[in-house]
Amino acid sequence: MKIALIGYGKMGKEIEKMALERGHSISSIIDQNNTNDFSSSDFLNSDVAIEFSKPESAVSNYKYCFKNNIPVVSGTTGWLKQFDKVKNICNEKNQTFFYASNFSLGVNIFFEINKKLAHLMKPIEGYKVSINEIHHTQKLDTPSGTAISLAEQIIENLSHQTSWALNSSNNSEINITAQRIANTPGTHTIKYESEIDEITLEHKARSRKGFALGAVLAAEFIENKKGIFNMQDLLNL
Repeated sequence: MKIALIGYGKMGKEIEKMALERGHSISSIIDQNNTNDFSSSDFLNSDVAIEFSKPESAVSNYKYCFKNNIPVVSGTTGWLKQFDKVKNICNEKNQTFFYASNFSLGVNIFFEINKKLAHLMKPIEGYKVSINEIHHTQKLDTPSGTAISLAEQIIENLSHQTSWALNSSNNSEINITAQRIANTPGTHTIKYESEIDEITLEHKARSRKGFALGAVLAAEFIENKKGIFNMQDLLNL
């Protein structure tokens, strides 16, 4: 496949390496310094665009790709209040959009374990849930999209904590804490704490390679497909 990269930070560079390893070519690389290349023939003739940019530019990037019949794989977070809008545009134009807050295969299995544990804990009283996430200092959004996804999954399956908040002391909210530490790809820890014991689930990324692999697998997965997809579709969960 001819893959266009939108966003060429650390993730974009890792995705480039992984795509080349898997036999694909990079047709176009667009970053904030060369946005005029969106109209280039190299970009417009791409088979798919993998988008890891910034929240403020993500939606306009999707729209441009939809307009030009280029399927999109995106891992940009911080824009999800507009997800329904993007979904509607994609469907109206019969385009293809694959979105994940985290492309790690391990994290997405972690998501399923998280949902199962929350379901098991639903009838059990006395436990308060909290989430801690740690990322590198260049990460723009707080809390991480993955932490928000984990919290929302717990809320869907647990009855006594009905919302989440950053640095919350409210017992009805899932407290999310966020740390920014240099050279940390990503760690997410979920704790169920009571007076008598504690249950902990944790996923720790060792490098960005796992995220890059997931993004390239997603690009391969949507080839010749139309519609909205996510990691559950890719992993057949």
